[in-house]
Amino acid sequence: MFEEFETAQIDVGEASVFVRFGGDGPPVVLLHGHPRTSATWHRVAPLLIRAGHTVVCPDLRGYGRSRGPRFTANHAGYSKRAVAGDVVAVMRSLGHHRFSLVGHDRGGAVALRLALDHPEIVSRVVFADCLPLTEHLSRITVEFATQWWHWFFFAQPGIPERVITADPDNWYRGDPETMGEENYQEWRQATRNPNVVRAMLEDYRAGLTIDRQHEEADRGTGARIACPTLILWSLQDDMEDLYGDPRAIWSRWADDVRGHGIDAGHHVAEQAPQALASALTDFLRPAPDLE
Repeated sequence: MFEEFETAQIDVGEASVFVRFGGDGPPVVLLHGHPRTSATWHRVAPLLIRAGHTVVCPDLRGYGRSRGPRFTANHAGYSKRAVAGDVVAVMRSLGHHRFSLVGHDRGGAVALRLALDHPEIVSRVVFADCLPLTEHLSRITVEFATQWWHWFFFAQPGIPERVITADPDNWYRGDPETMGEENYQEWRQATRNPNVVRAMLEDYRAGLTIDRQHEEADRGTGARIACPTLILWSLQDDMEDLYGDPRAIWSRWADDVRGHGIDAGHHVAEQAPQALASALTDFLRPAPDLE
C-alpha cells in the first residue's frame, strides 16, 4: 500500500499532521472523510501519480495518526477553518504554494473552507459525496433525520464517546475485503483509539456550531468559489434521493460547476478507484500552472 509514497509527521503549530506524498507534477491533495484515514486513497493515489501528479494524502486533524489541540467548549480547534489551515501549512512545508483539492465526505467541508479562505492557492476543487454543511441543515426532512441521525447523536456531550468506545468494531463495521487488508487494519487501529474517536466527534460538533456559523457568514457576504469545480456523487448512496442533482446546490456556491455520478457506494475511493481516478484526471487536465 502506497509503495511509491513517502510519509512524514509535520508539526503545523497546534496540530501534528501525518501525511503521505509522492509523484512528480502538479500537486493535488486528497482529503478523506469520516471515519477513514488517508489510507482510503490507496487505490486512487497511485493512479494519479501515473497520470503525472504529485499526490498528497494527509490524515485530517485528529483522525488516524494526526493529532490536534485540546478539546474546548466551542470546538474551534476542530473547525474546518483550523483543518484547512493544516492543509495549507503541510503543502507549504512540502514546497507547494498552489494546488488542486479533492474532498470526500467530511473532507469536502474542509475543501470548501480552504477554497473560500485561500482562493489564491486553490487551482481546482473536487467535492465528492458532500454538500456545504448549511445546505444539509437547511433541508432537514424526516428522511434526512432518519438516515443521518448520527450527525445529531455525535453532537451530544459525552454520550457517543461511551457508546462507540465500548465496541468500536461493531459500531464502525469495516470490511477488509472491500477496503483492502492494510487500509482496514490502519482504520481499525485508529477507530480503537479513544482520542481519535473523540476528535472525530469534535469534527461533527464543530460542523453544527462554528462551521455552520462560518458558512452562514459566507452566504451573507456572497463569497463564492471562483476556480473550476467538479461535483461527484455515488449512485448507490443517498445523495440524489435526498437532494436531486447536487450540482444545482453547489451552483449556489461556485461559479464553474460540472460533475456526474459514479456507480459505487459511499466509500467511492475504495469501491470504484478506476472510475474515480479517471474522473479526477480528466478534470485536472490540462494541469493548472504552478506558482
